[in-house]
Amino acid sequence: MRALVFIACFASPVWADCPAVADRSAALDALYLDIQNADDQTTGLTLGQKLWEFWTDAPDVTAQEILDRGMQRRSQYNFLGAMKDFDRLVAYCPHYAEGYNQRAFVNFLRYEFEAALPDLDRALELSPRHLGALSGRAMTFMALGRDFEAQRDLRAALALNPWLPERAYLLNLEEEL
Repeated sequence: MRALVFIACFASPVWADCPAVADRSAALDALYLDIQNADDQTTGLTLGQKLWEFWTDAPDVTAQEILDRGMQRRSQYNFLGAMKDFDRLVAYCPHYAEGYNQRAFVNFLRYEFEAALPDLDRALELSPRHLGALSGRAMTFMALGRDFEAQRDLRAALALNPWLPERAYLLNLEEEL
């Protein structure tokens, strides 16, 4: 009997629950304010990159390892491996927005635009000011020809960060749509 308990405990990985994502809203508020008040594009873009430090800081070591491996695989165009990692991350940390955002990004890169939308929606439910998910959803809607929704999300993203490179896609809705 002891042998069975030992085997059950150590033969397969034991996953603890993923801890809650830390509340960093005050730091994000300050960073968004700095971005919005930036004097030039270079400063705005540099400050905008700091947002990724918040989003890619996973809740624990296990989640960080999965995220990092998935992002590395994605950057190497190993989309199937990246999807497996992000599926695993979402299963382990269902309350961590970046897992959904990264999985959506892989689907976007694979031209699986419809598949990206539920993950982008979930990322934004968990983190409503996640600029990567918001601008990513705008680009996904554009790829699907859903221009009104794309422009809505793009305007919301630009309200958070007016320096986004995606601002080149902004249309005058009254004239263009």
